[in-house]
Amino acid sequence: MKNALDGAALDAALDHVRRAGMPGLFAEVIDGDQVWRGAAGVADVSTGRPVTADMRHRVGSITKTFTTAAVLRQVENGRIGLDTPIRRYLPKLVPGERGDAITVRMLINHTSGLAEYLPYAYPSLKGMPFVAETGPESLDDHRFTRFDPLDLIGMGVTAPPVGAPGGTPGLYSNTNYLLLAQLLEEVSGTTAELCITRDVIEHAGLRDTGFPAGPYMDGPHSKLYEAWFGMIDPPRDYSVFDMSYAGPSASLTSTVADLNRFFGMLLAGEIVSASSLAQMQRTGPVVSQEGQLMDYGLGLYPMESSGQAIFWGHGGTVWGGGTLAMTRADGRRQMAVAVNMQRWNRLDRAGHPQPHPIDEALAALYRVAMYG
Repeated sequence: MKNALDGAALDAALDHVRRAGMPGLFAEVIDGDQVWRGAAGVADVSTGRPVTADMRHRVGSITKTFTTAAVLRQVENGRIGLDTPIRRYLPKLVPGERGDAITVRMLINHTSGLAEYLPYAYPSLKGMPFVAETGPESLDDHRFTRFDPLDLIGMGVTAPPVGAPGGTPGLYSNTNYLLLAQLLEEVSGTTAELCITRDVIEHAGLRDTGFPAGPYMDGPHSKLYEAWFGMIDPPRDYSVFDMSYAGPSASLTSTVADLNRFFGMLLAGEIVSASSLAQMQRTGPVVSQEGQLMDYGLGLYPMESSGQAIFWGHGGTVWGGGTLAMTRADGRRQMAVAVNMQRWNRLDRAGHPQPHPIDEALAALYRVAMYG
């Protein structure tokens, strides 16, 4: 029987991404009881230090899946109602009629109509999602800023709404997940980070996953190079960065092995119940921060290719870093990939990101990883 994992093809696909312009990347692919791990390129462009497959990495919005799982465990315990108005739990944070209209579910699936706070916390991003009208200056201004989550929530709640509560398509907004963090704190009696750590990270036995205590990452890790659509040239390292701007919406650090373990257990019903998992897989249309229409469930979204098996997972970006984790619906095939540069596409005259060889190379890597 032919080996289901072609290590040579995976190595070649990984190196193709490096040759296309990515400083460094690493990945783990699983097929049943077979595991392949690989790395290509450098963790530090100035010293040539290589990346390795066991490095820790900022996983960005993959954090949202962990936060959702923690909320759903509280739903299962009867402490949170998925379709209960958020005003019942957090009357001061989302007051009035809007607090009565927005439910917990709407926060998780981005149909609350609440605006994104990032352009208000980072003034140079005020043009989001129209990237041509943004600039990277705020990234340097706020590298060591310790944001208060209540201030960030206030920015999103008081900004003009981006839609009616429950309306479709929804609009992806980190404001939703900072509110979910406050909800976890309200019902659990501890911080959201501790609640997620206890109920999800430790429950899953993840040894290299956690929330950063400050701007520095623990353990072996890569530098993270941000290009901001060619406006930072050469790309600048943002691996040292205070992640309080994201909190339980996007601040986790993990490894590709831990991510595969987490999503494998999640899809097997070992993190939340089968009924909760079914809720997570109920999808609707949401506009991403890049302005693309996507299907989104509860902290989880599908990836499929021309009628082939559906994969479930999440992607995430931070300044300079990106991660994608996907697990096939039957749990047998898994992929987690981490890259150490972001927003490599330059913009055309109309302000639209231009195709880049990295895009095609990553797509080829995903095809080899997911389908062999």
